[in-house]
Amino acid sequence: MRTWQTPLSLDRADPAPLAVQIARALTARIRAGALRPGAPLPSSRALARTLGVHRNTVLAAYGELAAEGWIASDPARATLVSRDLPPPAPGAAGAPGPAARAGFDLPPAPSDATWETLPPGTLELLGGTPDPRLVPVAALGSAYRRALRRREHLAYGDAAGHPRLRAALARMLGEARGLAVPPEAILVTRGAQMALALAGRALLSPGDGVAVEALGYRPAWESLRLAGLRTVPVPVDARGLQVERLEALAAAGAIRAVYLTPHHQYPTTVTLAPARRLALLELARRARLLVLEDDYDAEFHYEGRPVPPLASADGAGVVVYVGTLSKVLAPGLRIGWLAGPRDAIARLTAHRRFLDRQGDLAVEAAVAELFEEGEAQRHAWRTRRVYAGRREALAAGLRAHLAGALSFRTPAGGMAFWCRVAPGLDPEAWAARALRAGVAVQPGRLFAHDRRPRPFLRLGFGRLDERELAEAVRRLAAALPRGAQRAGASGA
Repeated sequence: MRTWQTPLSLDRADPAPLAVQIARALTARIRAGALRPGAPLPSSRALARTLGVHRNTVLAAYGELAAEGWIASDPARATLVSRDLPPPAPGAAGAPGPAARAGFDLPPAPSDATWETLPPGTLELLGGTPDPRLVPVAALGSAYRRALRRREHLAYGDAAGHPRLRAALARMLGEARGLAVPPEAILVTRGAQMALALAGRALLSPGDGVAVEALGYRPAWESLRLAGLRTVPVPVDARGLQVERLEALAAAGAIRAVYLTPHHQYPTTVTLAPARRLALLELARRARLLVLEDDYDAEFHYEGRPVPPLASADGAGVVVYVGTLSKVLAPGLRIGWLAGPRDAIARLTAHRRFLDRQGDLAVEAAVAELFEEGEAQRHAWRTRRVYAGRREALAAGLRAHLAGALSFRTPAGGMAFWCRVAPGLDPEAWAARALRAGVAVQPGRLFAHDRRPRPFLRLGFGRLDERELAEAVRRLAAALPRGAQRAGASGA
């Protein structure tokens, strides 16, 4: 097994023999945990070459360590740290390592900075979570291997993203979403989350106010807050964001931007009403407001025609459009984008250069090939049919087993249901009981700007197939408190 070079300091003025110094140094690293049980050590020849000593000196040090039980040799003749050693004691002397606590003052942590790891076997009824089992891995893998043969994809490149991917996205936005946007007006990012973080830093100034949906996407809010911005909640109803509430905020100078999810509102799934769409664009034009439009799952609309993005009707240059391939391909690819006025995209690209320099050109080239060959389009069509079937399966399961506990309308698009919990049921307690029963759901409080409880559960259907959805509903029903009604209400 190849090992990294082991930098040890030898003091030629120390009266102790060099072999003893080598043994002491390695013992100190083992005690401190820098060299863990079972870790391979360099060969005697390699370590002698690194330290500039005779090989016999290293052999003598290794012999002493073996005699004391610190190291051992396996049948393959590799020298390893002994597997029988106890774990290092806290604060053990030796090679320096990271301290448990910082020796300097930390600023406040982001809200919800820790992410809960679900127990093994948990079924995820989490909204917005796609099924990675549907990803066309064979086509993607072949495209990625071809991309790696182009060595320029492993070098520094354009901070705006691979030109082929920007061209493919421009074509898709024009054909599927009615956006007449050239490749030069697109910035490829590492997911929509990076896009939102860049927008907050590059297009606004610390202290600016951003109107957000009072029920919405908390990771976006936190990203804006980390840029020094203030989030101002605006109510959402059955017709989407209450745009009329923005007039007073804009007139008072309380906001300089609006962040919203107008197509499938997150989390309620409602669509922004046509009159409100027009009113928002007109207000943004008059007040010179930035409109951050997050169209996170536009591909998944099952009834009627998808509603065009706000950006498609923007004649004043006020909309910056945020998109992602996380839902339609895979979140692990980390590909999102921003599209908008060219000077705004240039400003965003300049900021991106100083954040992470560029994206993964090989991945971007591989995904561009999927678009160019039509595989991405075929995959989107296939997954839309799959998710439409799963939507119907979850609706049927909820009506059959939880009609008295939940009421809902089947969403026209997206990947989740927004379900009202029956009076007398505590969604927080139910979600906690459900997790213990092996199914993860999200109570409404998680989406509330004020963090107050809401009588809702958000139930996603993308991650699970029909059989798994049936089992998830069974577990959710079993987690109801005793005596809770399971039948009698309705789901449209």
